[in-house]
Amino acid sequence: MTETETPKRSRLIAISNRTAAGQESRAGGLAVALWDSLADTRGLWIGWSGRILDFPSNRARKSSEDGVEFALTDYSRDQFDGFYLGYSNSVLWPVMHNRIDLAVFDSSFFRYYVEINEKFSDIVRRQATEDDLIWVHDYHFLLLGGILREEGWTGRCGFFLHIPFPSPEVFRAIPEHRKLAKGLCAYDVVGLQCRKDLANLAQYLEEEFGAEEQPDGKFLVEGRIVHLLHCPIGIDSKSFAQTAQDEPATRAASRLSRFLGERDLVIGVDRMDYSKGLPQRFEGMADLFDRYPELHGKISFTQIAPPSRSVVEEYAQLREQLDALSGRINGDYGDLDWMPIRYLARGYDREEIAGLYRLATACLVTPLQDGMNLVAKEFVAAQDPEDPGVLILSQFAGAAEQMKEALIINPYDSSAIAEAVKQAIEMPREERRERWQKLYDNISEQDIGWWRSRFMTAFEQVPA
Repeated sequence: MTETETPKRSRLIAISNRTAAGQESRAGGLAVALWDSLADTRGLWIGWSGRILDFPSNRARKSSEDGVEFALTDYSRDQFDGFYLGYSNSVLWPVMHNRIDLAVFDSSFFRYYVEINEKFSDIVRRQATEDDLIWVHDYHFLLLGGILREEGWTGRCGFFLHIPFPSPEVFRAIPEHRKLAKGLCAYDVVGLQCRKDLANLAQYLEEEFGAEEQPDGKFLVEGRIVHLLHCPIGIDSKSFAQTAQDEPATRAASRLSRFLGERDLVIGVDRMDYSKGLPQRFEGMADLFDRYPELHGKISFTQIAPPSRSVVEEYAQLREQLDALSGRINGDYGDLDWMPIRYLARGYDREEIAGLYRLATACLVTPLQDGMNLVAKEFVAAQDPEDPGVLILSQFAGAAEQMKEALIINPYDSSAIAEAVKQAIEMPREERRERWQKLYDNISEQDIGWWRSRFMTAFEQVPA
């Protein structure tokens, strides 16, 4: 290579269950995190097509959008039921969120989990060269790195876990926990959202495999070096702040303002999932109305909760519980001209949500367990700097590690939720501005670009 030549950048290959293929807007989520790196390296994104067939197929259809290639594969009905609804969302999701009581340990689920991980390994080996960087995302593919290594892959391979990693004793509740952990240790870099997750995984590896800690976050596990990286994901804060002021956002805020009148808006935006603490949040608002009758008619709590995985029994039960709770609370505390809770079990566009955030006096982000929770960061980004709202945040959200200027509460304590809402709506403007500025500075410094750069830097330091 001559002095004027620049080194060739390795192509990035991203792997996740869902991709950004065919999305009209790539303004949020994993798409923002990966798109620039994929486009810069003419990269490839491998994932599920969203289609369910009557028969299994290892075929991956290729396409290209704006300089990024896609390789999308279909699932059979049995694979979708066993891998996605079964092992991914009825075993891994509840256990990783400390809900062992909701886990369904069916041995057939793991067979399909292995089958899909092997399927993706086959697609990777047909598409990739050893010079490529393989970046795998989330709990659907804990085994993929190990399968690739067993089949001879010697290139660099990294993994990012978007959800929490539980304490060792909880993780051991999974019958196949050692197989999952061995697959995880086949990756060169494993990124985790917060320090607690990293500590949990490190403790598990030390206890179960005799892992030896090395300098700079690296661990020697059964002869391999794996780098455990604290790497909290962020958002594009400047872009979201602008979105909150654009026409779709202001139109949505105007629609809700007509209903609000002079009332303070308290908002919650979550997928309908048992990890989000929605029943406890509703009970907290009931506690507020019970303790402070002078606030009746002064506050409107709007909860947006689009259903997810509604075919899983626990999610259907949650929907029934929320329907009943909202009806009871409105019946107990409402009046002819006031509905205490507006509970909307449907989704809204990201632009509309941004406008509602900007309108809100307070935002309740109260999960019982969460890897990060980007709603907290989006709410902060959407605020008017001159008159910002207040973030009320669960101590069990990964975001609480970074966002200490929020009102941090225990989501299991209904009285704590009630008191935090009251404190938020009565907080002086100067205090709100001081808290908001520190929160905004943090999410702007450690934004989505910072997250991607932090992981890629660790990734690229792995010897080829």
